[in-house]
Amino acid sequence: MIPISPDNTVMTKGTSQDWLSQLRDVYDQSVHRFEQDQRGPERVIGHEALAFLDSIGTSAQELYDFVEDWVEDGEPDFETVAAITNVRRAYFLTVQEGKPSNVVIASATLPSGYAKLGGYRWLPRIIAKARAKLRGELAPDIMFGCGADRPFLRSVNMEPAEFLKTVWDAGTDDRAVLDAVQKKAASPSTSGPSCQI
Repeated sequence: MIPISPDNTVMTKGTSQDWLSQLRDVYDQSVHRFEQDQRGPERVIGHEALAFLDSIGTSAQELYDFVEDWVEDGEPDFETVAAITNVRRAYFLTVQEGKPSNVVIASATLPSGYAKLGGYRWLPRIIAKARAKLRGELAPDIMFGCGADRPFLRSVNMEPAEFLKTVWDAGTDDRAVLDAVQKKAASPSTSGPSCQI
């Protein structure tokens, strides 16, 4: 299990909210640059943010993808981005002990979007993407929480960060993920992130 504080924050040794305010600053600046027609992670995120992003186990490409989707599609909002980043950061600092993986998962190696698990189309693919996201192994052309992931997660009443935590807890056990998805899908829908920062 992932250690969780009373307010549902994923806890790590030396947890500090400083990283969250830094993430907010970088995110807001990036949204502004994107809205000013700058494109590409280098121009939108900026070189000055790279060391910070590395320290929390994320990449400029990942943040850029979230910013692009927010500006163009109106989702995910910052709270969702922060919750996803919080889970990745906790995994990076605890499981990976702050050491990035040297592996990159290519999109061609992911299960097809048509693959099913327990009758749920897209579930095998999003599980693989979540595992790669946790380990920081997503290729630049893959996004966890993309425009195809979000409708699937809504259909099973799960927030992206909640799903990411579920995959972390399940390890390599796809059946455990399926069980959690089935349980959430059968429960009444709730609004707002269930894995709040």
